Amino acid sequence: MSKDRSLLMQECSDALPERIVIIMGLTLTEKILKAHLVDGEYIKGQEIGIKIDQTLTQDATGTMAYLEFEAMGVPRVKTERSVAYIDHNTLQSGFENADDHRFIGSAAKKHGIYFSRPGNGICHQVHLERFGIPGKTLIGSDSHTPTGGGIGMIAIGAGGLDVAVAMGGGAYYITCPKVVKVNLTGKLRPWVAAKDVILEVLKRLYVKGGVGKVIEYVGEGVKTLSVPERATITNMGAELGATTSIFPSDEITKQFLKAQRREDDWTPLSADEDAVYDEELNIDLSELVPLAACPHSPDNVKSVEEIGKLKIDQVCIGSCTNSSLLDMLKVAHILKGKTIHPDVSLAIAPGSKQVLNMMAENGALATLIDAGARILESACGPCIGMGQSPNSKGISLRTFNRNFEGRSGTKDGQIYLVSPEMAAISAVNGFLTDPREIGDMPEFKLPEEFTINDNMVVPPASVEEMDSVEILRGPNIKPYPETSPLLETIDAPVSLKVGDNITTDHIMPAGAKILPLRSNVPKISQYCFAVCDESFPKRAERLGKSIIVGGSNYGQGSSREHAALAPLYLGVKAVLVKSFARIHRANLINAGILPLTFVNEADYDKINEGDELLLADIRQAIADGKSELIVVDKTNGAEIPVLCELSGRTKDIILAGGLLDYTRESMK
Repeated sequence: MSKDRSLLMQECSDALPERIVIIMGLTLTEKILKAHLVDGEYIKGQEIGIKIDQTLTQDATGTMAYLEFEAMGVPRVKTERSVAYIDHNTLQSGFENADDHRFIGSAAKKHGIYFSRPGNGICHQVHLERFGIPGKTLIGSDSHTPTGGGIGMIAIGAGGLDVAVAMGGGAYYITCPKVVKVNLTGKLRPWVAAKDVILEVLKRLYVKGGVGKVIEYVGEGVKTLSVPERATITNMGAELGATTSIFPSDEITKQFLKAQRREDDWTPLSADEDAVYDEELNIDLSELVPLAACPHSPDNVKSVEEIGKLKIDQVCIGSCTNSSLLDMLKVAHILKGKTIHPDVSLAIAPGSKQVLNMMAENGALATLIDAGARILESACGPCIGMGQSPNSKGISLRTFNRNFEGRSGTKDGQIYLVSPEMAAISAVNGFLTDPREIGDMPEFKLPEEFTINDNMVVPPASVEEMDSVEILRGPNIKPYPETSPLLETIDAPVSLKVGDNITTDHIMPAGAKILPLRSNVPKISQYCFAVCDESFPKRAERLGKSIIVGGSNYGQGSSREHAALAPLYLGVKAVLVKSFARIHRANLINAGILPLTFVNEADYDKINEGDELLLADIRQAIADGKSELIVVDKTNGAEIPVLCELSGRTKDIILAGGLLDYTRESMK
């Protein structure tokens, strides 16, 4: 681990004559963040506000984001480019999803937002192809927005309300991150994939290893990776808990953008040679082997040899992690002239209309169909539990990014995360197979020019026409939950106690049954924590107000703000845990829910579900800027020290009752 830059500069200046100043080089992360800094000082660990150039939403989070944008009273977005994608809720088994799509389309048209229609593709794949620009900042209401780091963007997943504020011209606030250097050397051996690179990083750093950090990839090995391969790595960097991940923008980036007829968007960007990093990780690409993340965590990584010839029931290829044209060409090569094993169901979802069109043109699509693959819509689909749930206790190989328990839609499903190469050959053999057994690997090249057809992207109305656009609402679309300023004193029972690594899938599940309710917080709240305790929603409603207690890394996973909005609706006033995941903590603050952490993690054991907890004079304590507080367990008499670390801005948000109230007050 390298020394902190400020310490290095001090040591250098102490050893040199006066008036000689040593200026260290900058990382790529620092260059972009400093160029966009609008509030605060660039000091690691401090809160900073950055200007946002682009935003994206998807339909599972978009309806609420645009309701929030409306509530702010800003008539038109102030970003350089904002795009609304429809890619999550595409199974229209009732009116709800279709109504949401119609609402988002009309809101986008009125407020200056580009609208990517259902079927155009997964937000991160399409944004990489058609809108992402090196050196720009992007936040999206989806945790895998860091995909944009594959072309040299600072691209960060955020809650929908943060995205709404950015669309209105407000800064986006993050903790100034540490920067981790991942030095890539060598070259991947045949049939070892970019997926294996990020699985190796997860194996070493775990799902909490990136918290408060940006993962920056450098080294000679970077030049051996295409943009789609880089995007696979940055996409799944979200599973590290990292703020984002980023690659340099180089000649390979330029060629990709040129093939997309966007060469003018290219800018060369890289870290300075003498850049100083906070941590360093070295990976020799030539030493990597095919890997898989075993149930039920992306960091439960083993080699294919360690797992062995595991009999499988299902294979799913696609998602924002592995649905590029390059991935599909590799899969088609492996499946050509073969038939899927009779005991295996294979589903494939190309990532975008562009990918699907080009597969149809070059014959790859026919190859997949001939082999027995089921071709799905260009959408997220099974990655978020929207169809293709495996059989009970079924073993499913997926090229996705998450394998949390129950996320597939089958509670006891055994989900393994693998590369497209491993998925394809395993689907043929019927068991987990090392793709290196395939034989010689041809050179897979991206086309010199992609097929460009943006007819599924609807531009917004002009400034002159926007007032005449009617926003279309269905009966399932409900307003943002009611909020109120922070209470003078919080005296409430513990409605739920949970353990470590609780994900947002635990707090607010997805799937075909629940996702259509994303625009209806009262209804969706009835599924809150259903994975952990089905009785929680009724109990929380009966209590009126309550506190949740949890373990470490609470709220990891998706950016879904519904994991904060549903507890808000159910009367949760505070969440007390060992540690928080970044996005979820921000979402709790945005919802006006007090985020507390144990000073001593052992105190977690002193509290039981049902205990009554007291935070006396909490409003005054927060207003006075106190970060160390005392929680009194009135049931057993324990006095427990806790931390509530809020900056001036987040303190004011909590006092106001949430970001929406704070923003409205600030705009008066």
